[in-house]
Amino acid sequence: MSEELKKRPVRDFFKNKYFKFAFWAVVFILFVLWIGSWWLLLLLPVIYDFYVSQKVNWTFWKKRNATKKSKLVEWIDAIVFAVIAATIIRMFIIEAYMIPTSSMEGNLLVGDYLFVSKYSYGPRMPITPLSIPFTHHTMPGTTNKQPFSTAIESPYKRLAGLAEIKRNDIVVFNFPTGDTVCVEQQNPDYYQIVRMQALQMKLDDKKNGRPLQTDASYYATGRKFVRSRYTIAERPIDKQENYVKRCIGTPGDTLQVIHGNVFINGKPEEMKDDVQYEYRVYTNKRINKENLRKLGLSQEDIHIQSDETLYNLVMNLEELEKVRAFKSVDSIVRTESETDQYSVSEIFPYSEHYEWNKDNYGPIWMPKAGVTIKLDTKNIAFYHRIIESYEKNKLVIKDGKIFINDKETDTYTFKMNYYFMMGDNRHSSADSRYWGYVPEDHIVGTPLMIWMAIDQDPEVGLFDGAIRFDRILKILR
Repeated sequence: MSEELKKRPVRDFFKNKYFKFAFWAVVFILFVLWIGSWWLLLLLPVIYDFYVSQKVNWTFWKKRNATKKSKLVEWIDAIVFAVIAATIIRMFIIEAYMIPTSSMEGNLLVGDYLFVSKYSYGPRMPITPLSIPFTHHTMPGTTNKQPFSTAIESPYKRLAGLAEIKRNDIVVFNFPTGDTVCVEQQNPDYYQIVRMQALQMKLDDKKNGRPLQTDASYYATGRKFVRSRYTIAERPIDKQENYVKRCIGTPGDTLQVIHGNVFINGKPEEMKDDVQYEYRVYTNKRINKENLRKLGLSQEDIHIQSDETLYNLVMNLEELEKVRAFKSVDSIVRTESETDQYSVSEIFPYSEHYEWNKDNYGPIWMPKAGVTIKLDTKNIAFYHRIIESYEKNKLVIKDGKIFINDKETDTYTFKMNYYFMMGDNRHSSADSRYWGYVPEDHIVGTPLMIWMAIDQDPEVGLFDGAIRFDRILKILR
């Protein structure tokens, strides 16, 4: 018997329709076990029909048992396969993102294109499954057309991952306060715009000697004004803007920032080499801007005052020592924020009981799933949004009493874990100091590598170093 005849039964076995059905049925059942959605087993008859009974033409764009495919059918086959495969990869394995701001310099730079691992912390099942593939919160080419429908919304569910979020991990997540958006002005966020409007109304009343209202009344008036001025869009969790920061506080941690230095559970944070601060650099003559660029400072890192002897520079420790060595430099002082009348409206938890700023912040505790805490009218500021928005309870504070789901209470048990995120560029990062905790259901994944890096500085031409070749295929840790 020839070698070819010996191989034929093996090939015929693998081509057998019952083998194909059995193979893909086992793969599908393992997938269902992973995601834990048993109702998906109802699709097993579809797999059986596709491979065995063939009562329904699931590939309706081509004729059954055709001996030869047309070019059109081949293209449709390829497109359908590519869309399904890419959707599964983006949903469960990796997805590409671009860094739009300098908040994570010098670890991640503006113009870095990342592959983000979904499987590291466990892929999150789609909350809004009815959406156009490869889109996020806005239809390309429009300013406010949503490419998704909220007619069906699934409860939060995360599949098994390889690890838990650890302190100092770089994490991609959905912007916690991005559920409501002013389309024409998305930075600062909607809630910050409302708070600033309310504060301005209060200051105007003080200035003009008018009777002062309650803070709640000012906030309600400010919200009404903002909604009349802007187009307001509401977004579900998985369609909120994607952010990337470093996890500084994990569930159960207590965090405090003293003079810009972070302390976790009373101990100084392990300082990363890439962490940046803003410094005032006093000089006796002008510094060549190109020399600063050669050190690695971007356009956004360099702020020159009018007399060109005072510079505000954003630098890490290595860059700081190099600038300190310039003969033209007289002294360098790290800048530090001061608390003023706007801090309460800008800094979480937005309460007059906590007069904090970004350089002197806390202590603040990270809520942990299953932990019960005591509530009062002072600390409720930390947990108001958690109870009402993230964990979907009715919260009312009346006559100094707290009512949750119409029951008076002075305790609350958290359903989810919460994290505190900060940018490595500590003075130029809108992070948890401004918008508070990141719930676990907002976690997307962690960056794996930079697959492309393009300098977004308009002064840098495409052929003058715009492509950062030294960052391409850089592994992130």
